[in-house]
Amino acid sequence: MPLATYKDLCIDASDAHALAGFWAGVLGLDAHLHDDGDASLSRGDQVIVWVNEVSEPKGVKNRLHLDVRAESLDAALAAGAHVIDEQPRWTVLGDPDGQEFCVFVRDAPVDGGFYELVWDVTGDVAAAHRVAQWWATVLGGRVVREEGWSCVEDIDGAPFESIVFQPVPEDKTAKNRIHIDVMTDDLGALVSEGAMPLREKGDDGIGWTVMVDPAGNEFCAFTPDD
Repeated sequence: MPLATYKDLCIDASDAHALAGFWAGVLGLDAHLHDDGDASLSRGDQVIVWVNEVSEPKGVKNRLHLDVRAESLDAALAAGAHVIDEQPRWTVLGDPDGQEFCVFVRDAPVDGGFYELVWDVTGDVAAAHRVAQWWATVLGGRVVREEGWSCVEDIDGAPFESIVFQPVPEDKTAKNRIHIDVMTDDLGALVSEGAMPLREKGDDGIGWTVMVDPAGNEFCAFTPDD
């Protein structure tokens, strides 16, 4: 049995309301702007993405990024994205906040833009596979090992096809500006599996526990209300 369930994705932003409008268009979601400066993107009653305003500007390359499907680059570029790099199968863009994402252009009509979540792991392909296995233990799903990377597919409740874990030479040097939230009945089980709490639920009024996985990546664990 998985130790948690996938809840949603969080994106940090210098201007959450502005960035929410951009990502709502890219992902085909509805944007809801909140009075506290944050925003949420939903499909019907389900929140898919939170966009959270932070004071820190983006510095280093994101360790997590979104891959999206689109019929062309036109809509993203018109909404404020810019081209960073062009590859044979995808184009790397920067959103209006400077955060990298990859667009896979499809000939067929695209129904829902969110394709996959890509996670950088410091080290070699074996290190990336270990992190993939850890997250499969936490969230369930099926681990697939390919040449050069690993992924977890069939994650219950995820709005994308898979989480891809790819090796990179760079060390993690800053807080991730994109992270996932999970729901769990047992924080202790996550700790026993190798997660480490950074900030406890209730600290300064927060309603979740901030944790890191064994590779040092932040995520938020929500528990049912008492």
